[in-house]
Amino acid sequence: MHRQPLLDLLARYAALHPDEAETVGRFIGFVEDEPDCFERSLARGHITGSAWIIGADDREVLLTHHRKLDRWLQLGGHADGDPDVFAVALKEAREESGLSDFEPVIDGIFDLDIHPIPARKGDPEHLHFDVRYLLRATGSTDYVVSDESHDLQWVPMDGVAALTDEASMMRMVAKWRAWAGKSA
Repeated sequence: MHRQPLLDLLARYAALHPDEAETVGRFIGFVEDEPDCFERSLARGHITGSAWIIGADDREVLLTHHRKLDRWLQLGGHADGDPDVFAVALKEAREESGLSDFEPVIDGIFDLDIHPIPARKGDPEHLHFDVRYLLRATGSTDYVVSDESHDLQWVPMDGVAALTDEASMMRMVAKWRAWAGKSA
């Protein structure tokens, strides 16, 4: 089954994050119930892949001011049928930033989020089941703003709250701080 690798990653994430059991349970249920979960055409919702990109010095994160949603977010996008969600996150990181060199910082999923996307241009409101990975930019950090963004910015971790108070963004900052504290 093409969904099994993601289900395996979700089970591993669940074991590491028992405090997120409700979200993980919803994620697993969605993936198990929807054979087309990786397809954007699934009206109920679909899998997306995102990247929390940190700089080589581990003090900044690259955020996009998303054109369609008009919010500061991590980079990412639709799986469009690809069940390798890490590959999706990496592709989106490259396409949306113009950066080319990344390395995974941790093995596996960094964060999960389920969030509504408002209706627009004939698409009904739906859910994004977002699988997020922690990447480090290892080459040039000179980004290029794509047509999907109003802007990109390297933001100090302490500065993320000045751009957004969105709970999932603050959760990733907290997870990053916890990880950085353990690795120091």
